[in-house]
Amino acid sequence: MGCCSARCMLILLCCLQLITALERQVFDFLGYQWAPITINFLHIIMVILGLFGVIQYRSRYVAMYLLWTLLWAGWNVFVSCLYLDLGGLSKDSDILSLGASSHRSWWKDNGPGCESDGLPSAGWQNQRNPELTTVLSCWLDYQYIEILHCILQLLVSLPGFVYACYIISTFSDEEDSFNFIGELYHPSKPSQLLF
Repeated sequence: MGCCSARCMLILLCCLQLITALERQVFDFLGYQWAPITINFLHIIMVILGLFGVIQYRSRYVAMYLLWTLLWAGWNVFVSCLYLDLGGLSKDSDILSLGASSHRSWWKDNGPGCESDGLPSAGWQNQRNPELTTVLSCWLDYQYIEILHCILQLLVSLPGFVYACYIISTFSDEEDSFNFIGELYHPSKPSQLLF
């Protein structure tokens, strides 16, 4: 296996996907966004299984990773549309928290350069309710940070999809030329063994 082979590149992309998904998972946990937590967890499991399939030459695991990558891309497009308020979706809805809490994106109050200001009453300043905190200014609004997360996931998933397609075709060609007894044969001449 060369250092720039398709298997190595897919292993590298899977590791990069795991790192970025774990980072995203942490911030979704901090924001109590239950739908992304669930989807990120499934993504981490599928990427690990895909990684196992690439390392162990298991084309079915790589095919499962390939199909999951399509669903993952669709999820990231949905989240991007949600934060951009496209298609009748609204970033202020409770879709991502599954209606279980009033929490929003962690980046809404804790983004880069955000200065938050609590209510003027001293008794209310100790409350940790995100609805009672107003953010004065941020370098980058929270919805754009979430969209950047989605774009990063899509940019890592696209080459992963391409490499997974190539690896499945490579594994399928190797499976067709091996008869599981230890001898190679040509598919058009099954009675003639090749040495």
